[in-house]
Amino acid sequence: MPTPAAIAALKAAAGADWTDDPELIAPSLTDWRGKYTGQTPLLLLPRSTAAVAAIVKAAAAHGTALVPQGGNTGLVGGGIPAADGTGVLLSTRRMNSIRRVDVDGQLLVAEAGVILSDVHAAAADHGLAFPLSLGAKGSATVGGLAATNAGGVQVLRHGTMRALVAGIEAVMPDGSILNQLQGLVKDNSGLDIKQLLIGAEGTLGIITALALKLVPAPAYRAIGWAGMDRPQRALALLTRLRRLSGGQVESFELVPGDGVALTAAQLGLRPPLAGWHRWQCLVELAGPMPLDDVLAAALADADDAVIAQNDAQGAALWRLREELPLAERRAGPAVHHDIAVPVADMPDFAEAATLRVEAEFPGARVLAFGHLGDGNLHFNVRPPEHGADPADWVAGNGAAVTALVHTLVAAAGGSISAEHGIGVLKRDDLARLGDPARLAAMRSIKAALDPQNIMNPGKIY
Repeated sequence: MPTPAAIAALKAAAGADWTDDPELIAPSLTDWRGKYTGQTPLLLLPRSTAAVAAIVKAAAAHGTALVPQGGNTGLVGGGIPAADGTGVLLSTRRMNSIRRVDVDGQLLVAEAGVILSDVHAAAADHGLAFPLSLGAKGSATVGGLAATNAGGVQVLRHGTMRALVAGIEAVMPDGSILNQLQGLVKDNSGLDIKQLLIGAEGTLGIITALALKLVPAPAYRAIGWAGMDRPQRALALLTRLRRLSGGQVESFELVPGDGVALTAAQLGLRPPLAGWHRWQCLVELAGPMPLDDVLAAALADADDAVIAQNDAQGAALWRLREELPLAERRAGPAVHHDIAVPVADMPDFAEAATLRVEAEFPGARVLAFGHLGDGNLHFNVRPPEHGADPADWVAGNGAAVTALVHTLVAAAGGSISAEHGIGVLKRDDLARLGDPARLAAMRSIKAALDPQNIMNPGKIY
């Protein structure tokens, strides 16, 4: 436990920006899904990088663990302190300034606590766009997005946060400040330290600011929804769209018919297609020229399709996809997985893994949806519709279901964490299924940079 001297030193380092009031701390102690709840004697709320550096130096001097947290939208427990109260929570949400927008260099420098939707708005004010979006854009912070290497719905064209971060500012475990916000296009002067910090979930340092890559805001968008009987046909549609559009496919989402029915039942959203289709796709093209004809030509081979005629219709189509996780949550508990396999193998994997899981767990209902263009599936397993209490079924079968799903993913050459991170939730399965050489290198880097293990201990490794 943090000693009284450690608590006093951390409070002094934070100045007036801290609280030990349990009622004020409580909202930060439970994750979005309600799966993890931790304890901490102190919540630190620094407003500057200098304050974070002072806090880390005090923590290092007393051997006290720090747990960084952004918008607390994570799904694997990475930003939640341990239940034993040994870690002190450090929130970056007061570090919420956009420092500058470089129009010529197409860069935006934002502090770690800036909300993603605010980045979108700031870029749009200059005719630019930050090409990463996800359902939690109204609360997720850019520091957390970088710490988990977030993806979202535009990865197939623009990449994950790893590809979109041009520079980084961070406080290292000894309290020193890493300053790489210049956003150099070319810098071949050794190891790229920012790439170690991206995806490290705060275990190697605390990200305080980011230089983010922007792109010109597209003048035209074309959004459509299509239905077909097999996911393999969806992959063929993606390939055709890429060819016809010259690579202007912004998003390509795969949604099962059961998922569309679920959003209709739980949220009252109207299905876009009149008939039943086992698999459905949300497609968005974006570029400098009109794209409706290209989209219409590609969708001609679908069993049924619609194309949004205005922004409101496009937003309605996107809402069906973005609110599917909320609809699923309202429908009851499930066993969630965030996995990736090679893009070319994703349709076959989705079908084969569904059959395997539903055969080994009779009555279970797989809901697999996600980003076909980058091979990322949210492979969720819902309890039987009738029989045991859903929460009891998940509690009794969840570990076995996840072990099977992750084993199938590893056998397919995939990843058990496509975009949500490892945190606590997947730590044991990473140790079981991860590449031994890679795991050894990760642990060596952690030990070298954070020998006291004060940076978000207990996560990933």
